Amino acid sequence: MFAASNQLLWSMIGLLLTMGGTFLEAYGVTAPWNWSQHGIQTLSLGVSYQIGAVLLVGCLGGQNAGALSQIAYLVMGLTLLPVFAEGGGIGYVKLSQFGYLLGFIPGAWICGYLAFKARPRLETLAFSCLCGLFTVHICGIAYLIMSYLLPWRGTDNLSLIQAILKYSCFALPGQLVVVCAVTIVAYVLRHIMFY
Repeated sequence: MFAASNQLLWSMIGLLLTMGGTFLEAYGVTAPWNWSQHGIQTLSLGVSYQIGAVLLVGCLGGQNAGALSQIAYLVMGLTLLPVFAEGGGIGYVKLSQFGYLLGFIPGAWICGYLAFKARPRLETLAFSCLCGLFTVHICGIAYLIMSYLLPWRGTDNLSLIQAILKYSCFALPGQLVVVCAVTIVAYVLRHIMFY
């Protein structure tokens, strides 16, 4: 599909976007019909742009570039570079949310695979992003369950249900808004770049 040099370039772009997106909080704006009364106001979505970067590189660079960028991100974070939201280091594997970071690899791969199975239309790109997002959540929840079954339980002191609510259910609405934005950006960029 892509030359190796293009995949490497998209992998680097994806790595940089994921690192930057980790520390940028996502915001939305109030509905246009409320602007005359209250002006344009921003609202925090409660998530960062990190998942958006993971999915965007899959939509633009394909499955291999998406997965490679996330492997590089995890390797950098586990080797003490502070690229994760709470720093970095090998001890991060004991945190409850690490399963979601592991899920970035198959999530980006699935998103990239599905994004290039058909012509770039809004609905096909949205479907690929949703599949990638749900893959991340499935991996994260599986890791949470495993961490509660093994003695190295996460450091949150939450029950399993509370941890799933915190890391999946409460984050999902904001992440779905980010998926909508990624879909539009990917659609525009794929048509600008003619692929």
